[in-house]
Amino acid sequence: MAKERILFINQEITPYISANPVSSLGKFLPVSMQDKGFEVRTFMPKFGAVNERRNQLHEVIRLSGVNINIDDNDHPLVIKVASLQPSRIQVYFIDNDDYFQKLETDEDASGTNREDNDERAIFFSRGTMETAKKLRWDPKIIHCSGWITSLIPMYIKRLYSDDLSFKNSKIVYAIQPAKNMAPIDPKIVAKLKAEGFSQRDLKKYSTDKTDVNTLHKIGVDFAHAVIINDPEVDPDLMKYIEETGKPILMATDMELDADKYLNFYNSL
Repeated sequence: MAKERILFINQEITPYISANPVSSLGKFLPVSMQDKGFEVRTFMPKFGAVNERRNQLHEVIRLSGVNINIDDNDHPLVIKVASLQPSRIQVYFIDNDDYFQKLETDEDASGTNREDNDERAIFFSRGTMETAKKLRWDPKIIHCSGWITSLIPMYIKRLYSDDLSFKNSKIVYAIQPAKNMAPIDPKIVAKLKAEGFSQRDLKKYSTDKTDVNTLHKIGVDFAHAVIINDPEVDPDLMKYIEETGKPILMATDMELDADKYLNFYNSL
C-alpha cells in the first residue's frame, strides 16, 4: 500500500537558515511526519543566507530554465536540491538572483523588510507550482508556512485547479511571525491580474492599504484550514480568520508537538 504524501512549502528550514522558532518548526514537521509513515517533500526559497557548499545544494537542470514574467520583466527560475540529513528528505530550493540574493540591507535571513516582497512571493509561488507539477507528486496535505507561501493556495485553487496532482489535496496555510515586514506594493493586485487571476478573485484585496495581512488574507481565503503560529497575530486578522469558519489550529507556542499537527491534518 502506497504511503500518503505531505508536501511542506516552508519559508525557512534549519540548518539551511540559522535555528530559530520558525526554521526549527520547518525542519521538525517534515521529519516527524516522515517518522510517522508519510512520504514527504519540501520546498523553500534559496535565500542568500543559505550556504550552498556546506549544505551540498546542486542544480536540477531538468527542472530549471523556465522564465517567469512579473510586471513585464523576465526572471529565470533555477531549481536546486539537497537532502535534509539525517532524514534524507528532498528539499527543493527556488532560486533567482533578482529576488533571493543576500542584500546588506536585509534585516533577517528572508529579507522581510524588502520593498519587492510582493514580487518575491509571486515568483516563489509560480516557481514552486511549476516544479511541483513536473514532479507529478500528488500530496494528501499541502502545508504552506510563512508569508512568502501565502499566494500558493490561490495558485492551486485557480491556475492549477485542473492539474491532477493537486486535485484532492487539502491546503493548510500557517501564519508565522514577520516582525520586520515592509509594506506590500499596492500594485500587487494588478500584478496578480497579469498572472491570470480574475477581478472576482482579487477585488476584495483592492485597497489603499496593503501590508502583510493582505498576503495572509489571500492565503486564508484559498486554504482549507489555517494554523496560527504567530503569538502576536493581529487581532483584526484573527477576527477575519474566525469569520471564515474554517478549521483553525492554535499553535502560537511553536511547540514541537507532532501529534497536534497530525491530528489536525487527519481532521480535514
